[in-house]
Amino acid sequence: MAAAQTQRPRTSASKSATWRDVTPAAVVLVGGPEDYLGARAMDRVRAQVREAAPDVEITRLNAGSYTAGSLAMNVSPSLFGEQKLIEVEGLEAMNDAFLADALKYVAQPEPDAVLVLRHGGGVRGKKLLDAIKAAGWPVVDCQPLKKDAEKIAFVTTEFKAASRRIDPDAVHALVNAVGAHLAELAAACSQLIADATTGVDAAMVDRYYGGRVEATAFKVADAAMAGNGPLALSTLRHALATGADPVPIVAALASKLRSLAKVAGAQGSSSQIAKQLGMQPWLVEQAQREVRRWTPEGLVRSIQVTAEADAQVKGLSRDPVYAVEHAVTVIATSVRGS
Repeated sequence: MAAAQTQRPRTSASKSATWRDVTPAAVVLVGGPEDYLGARAMDRVRAQVREAAPDVEITRLNAGSYTAGSLAMNVSPSLFGEQKLIEVEGLEAMNDAFLADALKYVAQPEPDAVLVLRHGGGVRGKKLLDAIKAAGWPVVDCQPLKKDAEKIAFVTTEFKAASRRIDPDAVHALVNAVGAHLAELAAACSQLIADATTGVDAAMVDRYYGGRVEATAFKVADAAMAGNGPLALSTLRHALATGADPVPIVAALASKLRSLAKVAGAQGSSSQIAKQLGMQPWLVEQAQREVRRWTPEGLVRSIQVTAEADAQVKGLSRDPVYAVEHAVTVIATSVRGS
């Protein structure tokens, strides 16, 4: 049991931890609105406690429907001295009874118990959160991954942790295909890691997830940006005929053009530019290769027509399909040699 024993921290400042490296303590706060990362953090603590104490007694409580005295009852040492793990969900909706009991407990926790608290965000229970941080217990902040760079880093780390290789183009393709929801992105990583006998490349990602709307949008954008108007238009029409929304397709075009515009006027090595612009170095290198095929006038014209299409597909036009087709055509014909 000694491996799972917890001690009071010696510092008065909270110990910041990530969901990947959090370890058991008498009190662990898992905060933030990203449920998937919160679940992963709690899974990690639970697995470590079970590894150290296979006979651990696990209790789950809800702070919103909490009954006074439940926490003290569940953390009390048992006759046989089993390790206790108490997981409490819903702190963002905690009732007054839980707040009172938790404040009392955090001030003097049981040495053979691990209390994991999940707070989904908001101001409810701020006094308790402040008390946990002031006592120096581990705090995991689970915020949504909003930027593509964050999602790319997530995918890269998932494969690295599994000792599997994934090509940079495949990472980008996977984020484009299933990156709208982190849980789906993580599931896709797990599936590819389980199925791939060697490394994962863009072709494999396309076989698994090429039918997704986001992936189709970037196929249209890739063809247009390559100057292949017929392929871009045929892919676009097929996507729209099978129910794709024009909005993400225009968004994919805009994303590609923004990358080119950022890199076009940048000076320095790809790594220096990547640091300046907050982009991945391989994305900078890709944009540098692509921007050579564009004149400044062609790039400006394409950005303008895409901005117009964006407004039109969001309600300013009665014919959003024409707006997208027009934007794709202008972009494809603006590439040198097309």
